[in-house]
Amino acid sequence: MDTDRSAQLEAPPQLLIIDDEPIIGKRLQHAFGKVGLNALIFTSPQAAMKAMNKESFNVVITDFRMKGMDGLEVFRQVKQLNQKTKVIIISGSASPETVDTAFQEGVFDFLVKPFRLDELKSSVSRAMEEISGETPPAAST
Repeated sequence: MDTDRSAQLEAPPQLLIIDDEPIIGKRLQHAFGKVGLNALIFTSPQAAMKAMNKESFNVVITDFRMKGMDGLEVFRQVKQLNQKTKVIIISGSASPETVDTAFQEGVFDFLVKPFRLDELKSSVSRAMEEISGETPPAAST
């Protein structure tokens, strides 16, 4: 199964996590759940885009290198669906040119693996703050 809703979500998911390595998505879902943010995870960017057509998300965290669609293409499709959604790209291998292109196109943040979880939490917190003008739960950790 491509999506993992570990528990029935009481609130709509605020985060969409896309990584072709299932363990990454599960770890991030768990970490953000601990600070009160609901996340929906996908291993397929195509399936994630279908979910974006049905639900809106505040923040999308996507791996850069995935089969069938890279993180920049995910970003472009997300922006077509919802201009307010912030996109954070994570990558194990990205050239400086790729990172520059991502920022020029409007990606909110680009983190190179291995990154510290607190770096990603901080980035998500800033994104949520920018969207709502309020300090989200992730900022308190």
